[in-house]
Amino acid sequence: MRATLMYGAGDVRIETVPDPVLQQPTDAIVRVVRACVCGSDLHPYHSMRGSTQGNPMGHELIGVVEETGSAVTNVKKGDFVIAPFAFSDNTCVFCREGFQTSCVHGGWYGSPKTGGLQAEVARIPLADGSLVVVPDVDPATADEGLLNSLLTLSDVYLTGYHAAHMAQVEAGQIVTVIGDGAVGLSAVLAAKQLGAERIILMGRHAARTDLGREFGATDVVAERGAEGIGKVMDLTGGEGSHAVLEAVGHMPAYEQAYGVVRPGGIISRVGVPQYEDAPVGFGSLFGKNARLAGGPAPVRAYQEAAIAQVLAGEINPGKVFDATLPLEDVAEAYRLMDSRESLKGARRP
Repeated sequence: MRATLMYGAGDVRIETVPDPVLQQPTDAIVRVVRACVCGSDLHPYHSMRGSTQGNPMGHELIGVVEETGSAVTNVKKGDFVIAPFAFSDNTCVFCREGFQTSCVHGGWYGSPKTGGLQAEVARIPLADGSLVVVPDVDPATADEGLLNSLLTLSDVYLTGYHAAHMAQVEAGQIVTVIGDGAVGLSAVLAAKQLGAERIILMGRHAARTDLGREFGATDVVAERGAEGIGKVMDLTGGEGSHAVLEAVGHMPAYEQAYGVVRPGGIISRVGVPQYEDAPVGFGSLFGKNARLAGGPAPVRAYQEAAIAQVLAGEINPGKVFDATLPLEDVAEAYRLMDSRESLKGARRP
């Protein structure tokens, strides 16, 4: 089969590799219908040290089950499924508490051991806990919009939803979203779904912030740093935001977050932090009685409800996809996202 490998910063290749096979009785083999490049994939794209052995890439897919191990009972051959970006048994103590990304038996895709999902075929460990069936949809005849929206439930939309959920967004609140990437825009949509009265989107790319307004943003702030903080504070009458959803992962975004959160508010981070030390002292969190939440989204906890919303037409998060490319052009998909010529790209068979 063909699969995506990264050999170093900026060096993404499609190569022919052996087809995955069942390794455990709890595995499933899935034929990929759609996969995509994630913003977090751009971190190694910028910084990965060169290697003679390529690293498998990708952690988001929708697909059709081709084979299951002898212990798999929840899915069967022919099922159309969504795979969360982290695999889990969905039965351990942390899974039962709704944090499947901390599953004691789970793990992550994108390593030589687990393989990547930017490929033609993928092995899914712990298939009973890691795959969710999409009912009454034939991917061979479904339209692109529906497939794209279902693909966002593998990661991006539900990561945005997790940001809003962990921030305890509720009706009547003011919410600020930092970042106009696909996760930030998804956080706007999720905050709207949870009833936020005012949603301020901090982003500077008009095509993206226009989609943010379509998703529910009431205000857009293009300025950054102290100027951006001042603009948000002006919009909120000097009070700040009840919830701040930080979808970037860099220190300037975190600094903006604690600059605009109101006393007693919550900062929820879902952008993978590219730093180790985050200020939590008097001038950032302590003085405001502000709380810090967020982390890797346990999308498995939210998938059934979100699938129902997509199939009912209540949400259309797939609008974040603005490019669709064949697998052999995956390097171009990375380049387009890295240059911000594309918001998010999907691959088709």
